[in-house]
Amino acid sequence: MTTELTRDEIQRVAVLARLKLSDAELDSLTSELAQILGHMDQLNELDTEDVEPMVHAIELKNVFRADEVRESLPRDEALANAPKSDGRYFQVPQILEGS
Repeated sequence: MTTELTRDEIQRVAVLARLKLSDAELDSLTSELAQILGHMDQLNELDTEDVEPMVHAIELKNVFRADEVRESLPRDEALANAPKSDGRYFQVPQILEGS
């Protein structure tokens, strides 16, 4: 099964996506998308009956470290490079009204 794309179909999709494409871009996309759909047609011909579905192409493992209770950074060190602080808290510009 070969999927044929026309320039008019690409133009219609471009209008729906609110894209302004030049004539050269329309011609290029028509050709490129036709090639992509051709590859998809080839993949559709493969027998995948005995292939188990998978979430990822490669097996992944959790890369996050376990949560551990640890000593915090001392306040004076944390505030040392702050652009503005009151010695106890970071001071940042107000972004919400009313407070």
